[in-house]
Amino acid sequence: MILSPVARNNGAYVVHQTLARHLADYRVIGYHPYRTLFPPSLWPLGRRQTVDLIHTTPDYAIFHQRRDVPLVITFHGYVLDDFMRAYSGWAQRLHYATDLAWFTRLAVNKATAITAVSHFTAHWVQQHLRLIQPVTVIYNGVDTDKFQPQPRHSPYIHVLFSGNLKPSKGAHWLPAIAQRLSPRIRLYYTCGLAAKKPLPMADNLLPIAPVAHDDMPALYQNADILLFPTVREGFGLAAAEAMACGLPVVASDCSALPELIDHGRGGFLCPVGDVVCFAKKINQLADDARLRASMGAYNRAKVERQFTLARMLAGYQQLFASLI
Repeated sequence: MILSPVARNNGAYVVHQTLARHLADYRVIGYHPYRTLFPPSLWPLGRRQTVDLIHTTPDYAIFHQRRDVPLVITFHGYVLDDFMRAYSGWAQRLHYATDLAWFTRLAVNKATAITAVSHFTAHWVQQHLRLIQPVTVIYNGVDTDKFQPQPRHSPYIHVLFSGNLKPSKGAHWLPAIAQRLSPRIRLYYTCGLAAKKPLPMADNLLPIAPVAHDDMPALYQNADILLFPTVREGFGLAAAEAMACGLPVVASDCSALPELIDHGRGGFLCPVGDVVCFAKKINQLADDARLRASMGAYNRAKVERQFTLARMLAGYQQLFASLI
């Protein structure tokens, strides 16, 4: 039995739930994020079950560890460095600099194995935490049978932003980008897994009602372009899912995204926060159906080569088997 205690309402939870659906004897125990306000409340989770391995995220892993049970931690992202302070509230900055930093360092010292979802994240974690032990890269995987291209016909170009409405996702730049788009473009945005107030109203900036992850393929399939103006991504699952659905991606040139998006072939990478560049590249794609199609086909092929669900499952299966 592999036990995975993970906070709900984030991308890590989605990935670990995917593992639970496809790996025998892998069980996720999801808990409300508010429980982390008093971390010792996490200690009893799953304690009555006999388990062979614990797989969780590093932030609160020390509250789930057990004596003589291998502990695997996966970094789905990293927020403890100085760069992220500019995109965090004061309470977050205090949390990142004190207890979360302490818990994370304890976790890497206790972990039997450490993984990360991209080479960028693995390198950043090793550099910032000064790790000696290796970090294994296992890319997140996309179910290419579920996320696949579908023909779409509309007089309007639909651009999709998929993510939480947080500064770290670049959501605060959406109104400025929308103002610079041509009249036939509509920019739709989700509110992500955590409920947030919608952005200021505009004729071409439109909110989407909450969408369950199982319904995300239809959302991508009803779009022409994915906009991903994030400031830091451990992997970029929304980008990979959109790529599997045959969409070109206009994204920030930062963190793990260049590992997914090949500039000029599968989309465009813009400087972080450069709303003029984002709008320019979206307008360029909107005016060129052949370019959208060729970039979308390139992205689909790249996902089939590098970011499949089967490849992710095999990576974790091999790691777990080596430790149990």
